[in-house]
Amino acid sequence: MALLKYLEVETHPNPVASVIWLHGLGANGHDFEPIVPELRLPTGVRFIFPHAPNKTITVNGGMVMPAWYDIISIDIERTIDTQQIQESTQAINELIEQEIERGIPSDSIFIAGFSQGGAVAYETALSYPKPLGGLIALSTYFATKKTISIHESNQHLPIFIGHGVTDNVVAEILGRQAEQELIDLGFDPQYHNYPIPHSVCMEEINDISAWLQKHLPKKK
Repeated sequence: MALLKYLEVETHPNPVASVIWLHGLGANGHDFEPIVPELRLPTGVRFIFPHAPNKTITVNGGMVMPAWYDIISIDIERTIDTQQIQESTQAINELIEQEIERGIPSDSIFIAGFSQGGAVAYETALSYPKPLGGLIALSTYFATKKTISIHESNQHLPIFIGHGVTDNVVAEILGRQAEQELIDLGFDPQYHNYPIPHSVCMEEINDISAWLQKHLPKKK
């Protein structure tokens, strides 16, 4: 499989950690690029913003757009193409391996995702066979909760969940369900909600920054 195309941004030279951040349906890697300076991280961090390949989206009338997987039905549980979510997970795994080869320890690599990208972030981070630094799941849902094989390396993974209370694309109840499902699996997710629709806000960015700084490697 060819490596995904991506945008790369570093906060400081000689980064000591990496964040692989997955965009939502119909967007691209540039979508969250502006968030990097807003995080105001004191440590050198490399942000990788991959571009999803184009896929046919059933619920959008067969329209072709950047997507991590096809959504077949938009009911509360959502019916998705599970093979495609596995393929996207494998593609993100290859980006993780690349970061390890570039000298970033696996436990200093974070997986973040918004909406559809968050669903892939859940699958990727929880099933990855080496310890990761953490998971950031924004305005999303735990799409593979019934099928995921959680790897023992990430059974205690730090998890940040953020969701808008007026989200009319991915209802907040799905974020709450993900929180409870993770608790049932033995995780201790940190849940935050905000008075926003399907988007992010400055308060959320500040909370993500504080959470990241808590879990990033300390300066030597």
